[in-house]
Amino acid sequence: MPQGSLYVVATPIGNLKDITLRALEVLKEVDLIAAEDTRHTKILTSRYEVRTPLTSYYEHNKITKGDYLIRLLKSGKDIALVSDAGTPGISDPGAHIINLAIRNGISVIGIPGATAFVLGLVLSGLPTDKFAFEGFLPSKSAARRKRLSQFKDEKRTIIFYESCHRILKTLYDILEIMGDIQISIMRELTKKYEEILRDKVSLLIQHFNKARPRGEFLVVLNPRETKSG
Repeated sequence: MPQGSLYVVATPIGNLKDITLRALEVLKEVDLIAAEDTRHTKILTSRYEVRTPLTSYYEHNKITKGDYLIRLLKSGKDIALVSDAGTPGISDPGAHIINLAIRNGISVIGIPGATAFVLGLVLSGLPTDKFAFEGFLPSKSAARRKRLSQFKDEKRTIIFYESCHRILKTLYDILEIMGDIQISIMRELTKKYEEILRDKVSLLIQHFNKARPRGEFLVVLNPRETKSG
């Protein structure tokens, strides 16, 4: 019996209309959808009448569930892998099952679509010719400051995600370590309350001290951008 294929399917990062026709076709035709959060993915599948069964695949079950999915793939089942938003494998457990499938000689097929950090880079107004994606910075203050210090001599544009609970602390760290550089911050990209801010760090700190930060943030900076004063 021929093996099945693992389809790595990008889904919208916010606006459900950003799903591709090919992604919908695959989601409807595979035998199973492995989702980071089945409740979240169910919103998308219900919207487009995708009736394929869902199974959970997330950080805390990726080892045991990964082995289960590999057995299904080897038995001839086709599986679509989706994350909560964007392209699987970017700062989520999808990288594990993709690597596992490759090591087991299983066909891995990519269905391209939205990726938040690429959209953020393009919209930032900062140099896009060379860049580095950092995922999430360390949550601990000392480790985060150490990582930011390592960016000081970086020539590339740096992109990373940050939570609403840490964004102000991170901005204060950037101001102290890199100075009052021009950066870009994005929130709720493609959603109803999308917010894109491009300004000096000090002014963005003032903004978020007045307006309570909400949602997940994307920060784009280039240490070589002109500092004030």
